[in-house]
Amino acid sequence: MYKSDVEAADAFVVKYNQLNAEISKVIIGQNEVIKDVLISIFSNGHCLLIGVPGLAKTLLVNTISDVLGLTYNRIQFTPDLMPSDIIGSEILGDDRQFKFIKGPLFANIILADEINRTPPKTQAALLEAMQERSITTAGKKYQLDKPFFVLATQNPIEQEGTYSLPEAQLDRFMFNVWLNYPSFEDELLVVKNTTSNKNVELKKVVTADEIIYFQELVRRIPIADNVLEYAVKLAAKTRPGTPLAAELSNSYLSWGAGPRASQFLVIGAKCHALINGKYSPDIADVKAVAPAILRHRIVRNYKAEAEGITVDKLILELMN
Repeated sequence: MYKSDVEAADAFVVKYNQLNAEISKVIIGQNEVIKDVLISIFSNGHCLLIGVPGLAKTLLVNTISDVLGLTYNRIQFTPDLMPSDIIGSEILGDDRQFKFIKGPLFANIILADEINRTPPKTQAALLEAMQERSITTAGKKYQLDKPFFVLATQNPIEQEGTYSLPEAQLDRFMFNVWLNYPSFEDELLVVKNTTSNKNVELKKVVTADEIIYFQELVRRIPIADNVLEYAVKLAAKTRPGTPLAAELSNSYLSWGAGPRASQFLVIGAKCHALINGKYSPDIADVKAVAPAILRHRIVRNYKAEAEGITVDKLILELMN
């Protein structure tokens, strides 16, 4: 597709900026969130979006699917949702043979809306799809379309009638992205644009083949040994009771990040470097992606909760 990785890296920056510009036509004031979601996509990871209602989580995913030119399905997770509702099921055809009818998981982008509202059995079915990029039903394995991303949303306020995501499933999400309220100026612009008859036309910027190519490019990017060691040590410092644990972790954490966090820190840093026009990541790139990668992988103890020490504050202290 490109003559060299350097040429491909330059083209990637152009594509990323075009994507950012198109998405920003609709999503206002969430630049960091857009960046994190795009990094997770080009790193071949999944993303969990957490925010109160009305912060355009669903609209963000809809907009991204429009500009990426990929197939897209939204699944509204509810307490009565069964695994077959998302995977698909076998039915008896006119020829008296069973045939498999694909469910909504068979798409490039899956919006798992309010993912914590569905029972563990259905969450487990989604877990296989996220990890293996395939599903198994009636003893047969079916490969999912490539590229495949799960962008899940969760409401942090209302906990009645919800099922907490298992740690194993949380670990499959590359990023845990928190959406905050917009600034006054941004909200003013949002209200102005959404209460008029203004229509925004979005252009498709990249194809599925280009996304797969750029995902492979991200993995080919070289990384210096000291940056690699910093990423692995950062994850190791979160594990209380281990030789590399930070004093802060021993005092305030009951559980730390696993090896998957180290992998995501390196891949995320590579992608972050690329979108900023660099051909190799440095420690600053690792620090840029670390909060969204680590915040759902470390568990505070009672002491941290009693003293009001947040997960993000702990991560910031560990990085420094």
